[in-house]
Amino acid sequence: MSSTTLAYRLGGPDAECRYPVIIGEDMVIGLAFRWHRNWMVQDSAGEHTLGRPAKGEKGEGMAAAHLVKQYAAGLITATRLIVSSGELGARAYGPVPLLHWRMPATERNLASAYKAWAGVTELRWRPHGGFPGADNWWMLECEMPGCDWVGPRYWSHLRGRNGQPPSAYRHPGCIGEDKVRALIAAYQQ
Repeated sequence: MSSTTLAYRLGGPDAECRYPVIIGEDMVIGLAFRWHRNWMVQDSAGEHTLGRPAKGEKGEGMAAAHLVKQYAAGLITATRLIVSSGELGARAYGPVPLLHWRMPATERNLASAYKAWAGVTELRWRPHGGFPGADNWWMLECEMPGCDWVGPRYWSHLRGRNGQPPSAYRHPGCIGEDKVRALIAAYQQ
């Protein structure tokens, strides 16, 4: 089976911001995700770092192509998709760890995590997992009134720059930038 004939699609991200690579109707050949600029995959053979994509290439495409090639060669197996990508939004209730499990509990990481948690709380986001670092996807839930959006965001994009608040645009379908500015104290300074 050639990788050029094997069609795939990316499912919605899980709470760890890993995207299932799906073939057929509901068979997953692995998970693609980014961790500190490198793209990685998890499959039946384990976890592998693929590195950074070539300039102009999308990382998720590079990771998915790797998984398709491995599957076509018979080196990995597929499993049935258990949770559909539309069911991603399992809400986070109860305590969530301070740090993502991949982040070592160093003094610097702990200080960054406390600062990030304070920031997302002020900006009315609810984390669904521990702080993964500023430049890794963090699964967050929007806490604007009437909004039920859950998805990955980078803390580095949310925190604003040079002492300024971040963009009031949060995600597609949110309540609107004017209402966001009215509800969050950081925009009123």
